[in-house]
Amino acid sequence: MQKRYFLKSTLLASLASLAIAQTALAANPVLKIGFVGVTSGPAAAWGISNQRSMETRAAWINETGGVKIGGTTYNVQIVAFDDQKDPRRAIAGMEKMAQEGIHYVVGPNVDDGAAAVRPVAEQKGIMYFPYAFPKSLYTKPASNAVLGMVANYQSGPAIYKYLMEKKGIKSVAFVAANESDPLSQRDGGVQAAKALKLNVTSANVTYQVDTTDFTPVLLPVLKTKPDLLVLSGVSPANAPQLIRSARDAGYKGLISTETAQDANVLKEGAGKLADGFISVGGASTPELASDKMREFVKRYTKMFGEYNDESNTKVYALEYILETLKANPKAMKDVKEFQKTMDSFEAPNPYMVGNAKLKYVGKTSFGQKRQVSVPLVVNEYKDGKFQTLFVAQVD
Repeated sequence: MQKRYFLKSTLLASLASLAIAQTALAANPVLKIGFVGVTSGPAAAWGISNQRSMETRAAWINETGGVKIGGTTYNVQIVAFDDQKDPRRAIAGMEKMAQEGIHYVVGPNVDDGAAAVRPVAEQKGIMYFPYAFPKSLYTKPASNAVLGMVANYQSGPAIYKYLMEKKGIKSVAFVAANESDPLSQRDGGVQAAKALKLNVTSANVTYQVDTTDFTPVLLPVLKTKPDLLVLSGVSPANAPQLIRSARDAGYKGLISTETAQDANVLKEGAGKLADGFISVGGASTPELASDKMREFVKRYTKMFGEYNDESNTKVYALEYILETLKANPKAMKDVKEFQKTMDSFEAPNPYMVGNAKLKYVGKTSFGQKRQVSVPLVVNEYKDGKFQTLFVAQVD
């Protein structure tokens, strides 16, 4: 009888403690952080990894009591909007964020969308973290956008130089979708290749994003016999199709891109033909990853049933926003305060081993600190997964 009473009392006490904890959690005010990006269509993998990374980290923060900014502890809520890779919808998404009083937004994922939302962000007082490369977004007089990853004009030269030194490449050809993002990335790649004295054998062949047979597109390019074929700005959906077509046409050289890719999509779409494909990866390798990064991967996988290597980079934007707000709580409602803090901001990087720091960079590329500092990790695809080819840093 005493044992039954003890167990019952213990159970009641545990339930009471849980109820108190849940009440305390529910009592926390909510800090809304927005996401505007592409989560449907050929480029969906880019935005999905963004949204899932944010939702995983927010759930983790809330589970452990919230984030303390100033004297107040907040629960983090992610407000997401699928812009479908349409600049008009991206504008609508940013307007929605403004209406909800959100001052910090991650995305958009493509150049057109990031450029389109700039007027809304500047008029409504929103700092946004796009994964888009136009320098005009990050150079003065622009001030509200922060590049969330390494740009193609930073990664491209690093990849080409590595392949020149390690693989002896001397010539390169470029193929791009007939859209502003890929065309811009192609132009940047051509400029970088020429600066390195590479022979550019082809740089004017394009394709429509809804192309299903890439062989006619690639044949004129492959006839120039480049050592390296660059798929400029290629979407995760188109990459395996292009790779397969190039290999089926007999191309034996190297293939690369400066955009991040999805290993599962490559495996399903190209299989062994994708072995050796080089792309920009997430900002963490097994050697660099801290226990907290491994915990993030575990939680992400549990929430969504799979993991995207690109989320090693995408986890950072929310972390930068929250840590900068912690450094200057006045920025909660005033992005000018956020901007003031960026120049001197520094915090421990929880996702890397050693003494790595969260800090803003970009002085070399943009003349002001409008880029998050994440390692440039370049991957090689092999046997269904990515392997680290090399790691570099961007100033």
